[in-house]
Amino acid sequence: MSRTLSIKYRFSTVFLLVLLVVILAGSFSIWKLTDYYTFSAQIQDRFFRSTQYIGDLNNFTSDFRAAEGAALLSNSNETVANDAEREELDRRITLAQHSFEQVYHDEDEAKLYAKFKAQWFTYRDIANQVLSLSSSGRKPVAIATYLTTSRSAYAEASDTLGELTDLNVANAKRASLRADGAYRATRQLTVFAVGFSGLFVVGGLLYMRRWIADPVLDLAQRMRGLAANETDANIPGIERGDEIGEMARSVVVFRDNVIDLALIQRSLADQATLLAEKLAAEQRLSQLQRNFVSMASHEFRTPLTVIDAHAQRLINAKDRLSPTDVAERAGKLRSAVLRITSVIDNLIDSSRLIEGETELFFHPTEIDLNTLLGDVCRLHREIMPSAQIIESFGYSALPVFGDRKLLFQAFSNLLSNAIKYSSDGGRAKVSVTIEPGEIKVTIEDRGIGIPEKDIGRLFERYFRGSNVSGIVGTGVGLFLVKTVVDLHHGDIAVESQEGNGSRFTVRLPASTRQRVRNETLRETQSEAAGLGEGDIKVS
Repeated sequence: MSRTLSIKYRFSTVFLLVLLVVILAGSFSIWKLTDYYTFSAQIQDRFFRSTQYIGDLNNFTSDFRAAEGAALLSNSNETVANDAEREELDRRITLAQHSFEQVYHDEDEAKLYAKFKAQWFTYRDIANQVLSLSSSGRKPVAIATYLTTSRSAYAEASDTLGELTDLNVANAKRASLRADGAYRATRQLTVFAVGFSGLFVVGGLLYMRRWIADPVLDLAQRMRGLAANETDANIPGIERGDEIGEMARSVVVFRDNVIDLALIQRSLADQATLLAEKLAAEQRLSQLQRNFVSMASHEFRTPLTVIDAHAQRLINAKDRLSPTDVAERAGKLRSAVLRITSVIDNLIDSSRLIEGETELFFHPTEIDLNTLLGDVCRLHREIMPSAQIIESFGYSALPVFGDRKLLFQAFSNLLSNAIKYSSDGGRAKVSVTIEPGEIKVTIEDRGIGIPEKDIGRLFERYFRGSNVSGIVGTGVGLFLVKTVVDLHHGDIAVESQEGNGSRFTVRLPASTRQRVRNETLRETQSEAAGLGEGDIKVS
């Protein structure tokens, strides 16, 4: 049992001894710092406060003396102001006296303060007499008293306050000297204790290095040599009777098999890497599947609900409905079916676009952007009747050269986001302006906005803002919008502030009747070809 625990015993013994020395040195340093803390606290809690309050007394008493003289020279219109000034000074003097009395003082300070307090009360009585004589019309007598009796009483109180100030400064200086001495002594003793602890720690580390660390490192080096096919390496420490000796003998036993073991480990590592890659691929496919299911259920639920509701009404009221009502409800059913068909077509076409099948899907022609935007707004009013969609076009026709399906899908996605992320009942505005050589389409809302840190990555595939948790989405829609705008040689920009809504601005070249399809295909082929599989969500 002693052989098994020998290294553990050495570790424990050295660790406990080092810990004990550090604790003793720290306790000694803390104990010696007590004196310094005591003197420092005395300076802070006693002398700093006393000096402040004595300074206030000096200022306020001298101001009161000046106010007394000003009262003798003032006329009847200034009497009220002088009285208010003296009352305020009297209040401050009383407050300073009360604060000074709350601080600890030695016997000499207490005696001087008591003497000053008595002298100040004597002066205050005389000052009141002077002011009373002045207010009763006996100003010559009041002035004579001010220059004689009042002056002497104030001088006595002021001299005593000066002595108290000097005594407080002297006591503070002595306390500061004691604190400096205690600090120097404590610093010297602390340095000695730290140095002693450091030497003890160094000695313990040298012991551990000589008897444990160096032999273990030597064995590790030999084992690395074995891993490098150095099978003729000499293994030291075989003669030791502790755990290190057992390790050395174990290394000797396995020396002949180390190369085979390394090969087996390399094979296992390769297999583990392959399994990890397959697991990651499986997890990604599973996540894509979940995203698609979530998207599909979100997109198909609303029109299917509309179809079911109108079908039930047709069944329940089949005997009461006129041909006009039947035609109206059938039209709504067809609109819902068309919406589902449109979503399915968009999903298929968008998947082809992202997977690099641009040449099969992008078919630009001259179209009227005004009509297209009107269809987008009408579709979303049917999807969400409660939404408030404001159109601001102002032009009879807006010819552009592009693919109607892709542009419809892109603007539909932007408007869907504006409604979905709005907090005021789905209020959104779609406006169009014409600028030299281009048409600018702006879709804005007053919704939750986009955090500033997310705007730079907004058009990345699968990226969603950090503030949209709980709202259905896959992070593909804006990526698709950016791809469509790039196909049409346009530009998209976003302005947003979290909590204050967003504004997306799409700029498209005005129609020039030039065939740009081939150039567009060449520019986008390399970007779209490398993208993996992914579901497309138009919402």
